[in-house]
Amino acid sequence: ATCGHGCKYGECMGPNKCKCFPGFTGKTCNQDLNECGLKPRPCEHRCMNTHGSYKCYCLNGYMLMPDGTCASSRTCAMVNCQYGCEEVKGEVQCLCPSGGLQLGPNGRTCIDIDECSTGKALCSYNRRCVNTFGSYYCKCQLGYELKYVSGHYDCVDVNECVTNTHSCNLHAECLNTEGSFKCKCKQGYRGTGFDCA
Repeated sequence: ATCGHGCKYGECMGPNKCKCFPGFTGKTCNQDLNECGLKPRPCEHRCMNTHGSYKCYCLNGYMLMPDGTCASSRTCAMVNCQYGCEEVKGEVQCLCPSGGLQLGPNGRTCIDIDECSTGKALCSYNRRCVNTFGSYYCKCQLGYELKYVSGHYDCVDVNECVTNTHSCNLHAECLNTEGSFKCKCKQGYRGTGFDCA
């Protein structure tokens, strides 16, 4: 599959067909999706659209809970948690809305866990991990593309020799390999395959 215009925040699925990553839209996945305009609205009180995502805010005297709702809690409001909190035996503890976030050193704000570098991410062998705030997604390794094969999506080797995306010399043969390609000078020529004389 080739997408002439490219897929900025997505993957090429078929001839000029893009599958956008969450939070993006448009023919080439280059537009930010305004989640605040969706029905039902994702936030109970206030919603702020961000690039590829959104943030929920509550009115004064209310606290944002992990599910995006706003709960009135005077004691919680005093702690000033970034997202929400819970009271356990009179103790107020801040919460993070996703397993991909952890409480920062101040105990109030949430910081991202990079699943890709901590090894918590599970991506199949031919996919690479891309960290996002609060989560991650798996993208095809370089030299592979996402294709719909026998009932499911899989990362398949790109044949650079057929798609003409190789950089072999005019006097060289292109040989496809898994995830890449090789160049070999034709008979009567000598060199690296990228340079043949």
